Amino acid sequence: MRKVVFAFNFTADGYCDHTDMIADEELHEYFTEVLRNTGVLMYGRVTYQLMVPFWPEVAKSQSMSESSNEFARVFDSLDKVVFSTTLKQAEGANTRLVRGNVAEEVVVLKQQSGKDIGVGSPSIASQLSERGLIDEYRCVVHPVLAGKGPRLFENVKLRDKLLLDLIGSKTFGSGAVALHYKKRA
Repeated sequence: MRKVVFAFNFTADGYCDHTDMIADEELHEYFTEVLRNTGVLMYGRVTYQLMVPFWPEVAKSQSMSESSNEFARVFDSLDKVVFSTTLKQAEGANTRLVRGNVAEEVVVLKQQSGKDIGVGSPSIASQLSERGLIDEYRCVVHPVLAGKGPRLFENVKLRDKLLLDLIGSKTFGSGAVALHYKKRA
């Protein structure tokens, strides 16, 4: 069965706003490796529109650093599922728009063969965590106090606490720390 992996960045004070992160070479290399183990990415509308068309355009133009360009190529090659009730259509031949239940879609995807299912939106991750459907959390904590932005579980409350086991960590030159957890069985 495929794993569901939520990979995300947040500041030391707990915010998930991408504008306050340290997006350097090491970070792009790290997330490129995470994406190499992913077969499909799941997004909510807001995060999807932050990622697309930006990264597909970088994949075509190769206009950034080597590590950013490689991230863009890998990102662009992956299938994507976007959950939205307001989008009319999703961009890209490998992107599918879903208006239905997030949890039901994940249950179907988990039964299919293939690489991991990546979750890239705090809103989607919150809904899936509430139902115990995320198998691994790959968090990168940035040495930044932002004081603003969305938070994980902002609009969803877990019924029970979710225990995690640390299975790896990495410290970047910027001071950011990647933590890799799996859901405790």
